[in-house]
Amino acid sequence: MKILGLLFLLLLPVLGAAQSSSLSKVWVPDLGNGTYKNPVLYADYSDPDVVRVGSDYYLTSSSFNAAPGLQILHSKDLVNWTIISTVFTQQSPLDVFSKPQHGNGVWAPAIRYHKGQFYIYYPDPDYGIYVTRAKNPAGPWETPILIKEAKGWIDPCPLWDSDGQAYLVHAFAGSRAGFKSVLAVSRMSPDGLKLLGDEVIIFDGHEKHPTIEGPKFYKRNGYYYIFAPGGGVSTGWQVVLRSKNVFGPYEDRIVMAQGNTPINGPHQGAWVTTPGDKEDWFMHFQDQGPYGRVVHLQPMVWKNDWPVIGNDPDGDGKGEPVLTYRKPAYKGAAQPLATPATSDEFDATTLGLQWQWHANPQPGWAFINAPQSTLRLYSVPLPTDFKNFWQVPNLLLQKLPAAAFTATTKLSFTPRFEGSKRG
Repeated sequence: MKILGLLFLLLLPVLGAAQSSSLSKVWVPDLGNGTYKNPVLYADYSDPDVVRVGSDYYLTSSSFNAAPGLQILHSKDLVNWTIISTVFTQQSPLDVFSKPQHGNGVWAPAIRYHKGQFYIYYPDPDYGIYVTRAKNPAGPWETPILIKEAKGWIDPCPLWDSDGQAYLVHAFAGSRAGFKSVLAVSRMSPDGLKLLGDEVIIFDGHEKHPTIEGPKFYKRNGYYYIFAPGGGVSTGWQVVLRSKNVFGPYEDRIVMAQGNTPINGPHQGAWVTTPGDKEDWFMHFQDQGPYGRVVHLQPMVWKNDWPVIGNDPDGDGKGEPVLTYRKPAYKGAAQPLATPATSDEFDATTLGLQWQWHANPQPGWAFINAPQSTLRLYSVPLPTDFKNFWQVPNLLLQKLPAAAFTATTKLSFTPRFEGSKRG
């Protein structure tokens, strides 16, 4: 029997006593002079969504098959981010996600704040749409509940209207639903925990915006707005739809595209305003192939009730991404530099929030010995049809921190069975 203890994976930025600070050694977006550089998160936070509550911003993103899932990040200025929590430690259905499910699980989520509670809506393309709530974004979060059992419903986002009505917009995954490139809106109960009646197709993107998906729902100046990416993950653009009626008809406009920049497919993310509605900003991802989807921050302005995202040198209303820019307006003391943690001394009672397993973790995989600053990991039998580590659930992973970095760790190996391996 081959047994694997490959739990401490390869792409691990500087562990051990050499690093005492949680600040990244390889990528800090805050330039320290009132400006920042993109990406503000040089890591795979795919399909990001952001909400501001008071003077705090909270971000979540797709976590797919990784567990714990749905990491929550916090910032005061949209540039300096830290991980503060995760929504769940085990993904449902538990038996399904006890094995790696590449590309499945949590797709593009939406995070919102309504009547004193944080809500996250997320899809599993094979099971339907889930919702979870928390009084505090640092947790605990309620056990996610399935509010719509449907194959291929993806990318949900709620809107609570000024008259108390609630709605949910979503897209469709062609791989499951059999069709894509359309957006639909459903009525929702005021508490956000139940869909009411049938969905209504409100936009067809086949002609001008193929693969339109990832919609985010807003209301401003009497218009309903849906921000949605079109044109495909690595090659597309940012579309905005607007209508005076929640069910349309909707006008459409491209408000950001690659233009003359090196930022391909700039789209899918979140519109946020600074406190007091002073400034508008947009966070989106850029697909970098096998590396993942990194997160950029763009300035945004409104012209004739249409947003323009990024820099618009020719004034045509279609912006393009900025590489560096002044930081968002902020009142109060300057925020300290911050980046998501990468190093872990294993001197706490729990793993750092940057760690995620390849599948739902099982009892006996790992134990922290905080007094000795060590993590003890036990070997697990390989799958019977093992071909490569793509199939192995007990991999302890974290996101890459930059395009180039050094990884350092210390391992002690005590095999208990013949054929045991570690790495």
